[in-house]
Amino acid sequence: MMACMTVRTGAGGRVMAPAVWALTRAVLLLCVFKVFTLPGPDVTVDVSVIYQGWYEVFRSGTYPLDDVTWQYPPAAALAVASPALLPFLEYASAFFVLVLLCDALVLGLLLYAAGRPGTRTAGAWVWVAGVPLLGPTVYARYDLMVTAVAVAAVLAGVRHPRVMGALAAFGALLKVWPVLLLVGTAKGRTTRRAWSAAAVGAGAMALLAAVAMPGAWAFLAFQRDRGLEIEAPAALFFHLARRSGWQGGIELRYGSMEFTGPQVALVSSLALWLSVLAFGWLLLWRLRARTFAAHTPADAAFTAVLLFTATSRVVSPQYMVWLVGLAAVCLVFRGSRMVLPAWLVLVATGVTVLEFPLGFAHVVAGDVQGVALMVVRNGLLLVATAAAGWRLWRATVPGRAGAAAPEVSPAGRADTPASAP
Repeated sequence: MMACMTVRTGAGGRVMAPAVWALTRAVLLLCVFKVFTLPGPDVTVDVSVIYQGWYEVFRSGTYPLDDVTWQYPPAAALAVASPALLPFLEYASAFFVLVLLCDALVLGLLLYAAGRPGTRTAGAWVWVAGVPLLGPTVYARYDLMVTAVAVAAVLAGVRHPRVMGALAAFGALLKVWPVLLLVGTAKGRTTRRAWSAAAVGAGAMALLAAVAMPGAWAFLAFQRDRGLEIEAPAALFFHLARRSGWQGGIELRYGSMEFTGPQVALVSSLALWLSVLAFGWLLLWRLRARTFAAHTPADAAFTAVLLFTATSRVVSPQYMVWLVGLAAVCLVFRGSRMVLPAWLVLVATGVTVLEFPLGFAHVVAGDVQGVALMVVRNGLLLVATAAAGWRLWRATVPGRAGAAAPEVSPAGRADTPASAP
């Protein structure tokens, strides 16, 4: 696949990418429709049982008020209820078809963007290759739908910052993290337009959700009480500690497997403080950055979501599709500095399917194979995060060797360093 991505980045790539996409997605559909299955947990249960159960609650006119596994912003109800758009299919089948359509939409957006000056089809190939690396899990969660909104937002921001702001606001009300897409908008008029559109859009949608059904914000209490998921980078401490006799355990809590026992609360709190420090670094970068090229918003969004993921207490397998989508957007632009982090994310995505669902029993047991998988996957994420942050800083902050020179954007105009806040 690496050779394919290297060679097929011109007109041939725009023809070959849809063909390879169709082949790989056919395999994913065969998996979620259980024509054949992978070893490990049944990843489709979340759709056929949990999502469908929530859908029935929504039909009664309320959000799940007493279900601690409901930990999503109010617009997530739209994703969960979306199978109603295909009433001729049963719920799970309709959901898989809609995710497939969102997958195709992302590919179409990336290929369309690759037709502009200063762009390439490498981003489309990252999407074509990265999504199936996650296995059937990627079609059995609504995260790909959110990623489609995020990809559309970043690509729209090249010429239409208000559209970017509105889409980022909608994405944030689907699953919070798309608010980070706005961190890299060019200072001055572009930022004012994007951020004001996001604020107005988020406010209007939040008010509508609160009025439409009771319990729109009940998820905040459930999310606050989350613990340390066994797949999070911070959980590596306890994976290794178990090998040395640590007296703790693992429980199914809030819909995921979490560590329980001595020092878990402390490490979980430290992870939260690391997230605070990460966002502090983003704020410092925002204040210091001066060179905003066409690719900077994508590079900054990718870096921000990497920071969010690497320091989070909860890193479920499907989170990787967020990173694959943003890596794909970065590599649409020839000037992007994120080639190495993007490749690291692709490798980490491939390792993720080995730990879930294929090797999840080993991860839960904490044996050598399970610990090795978590060390490799999370190690790759941490290296990708550090590399992305370093490259973003050097490309945009003055006084650093290798700072980016003004470039020609896909819109055909010169990008000049921005000086207004």
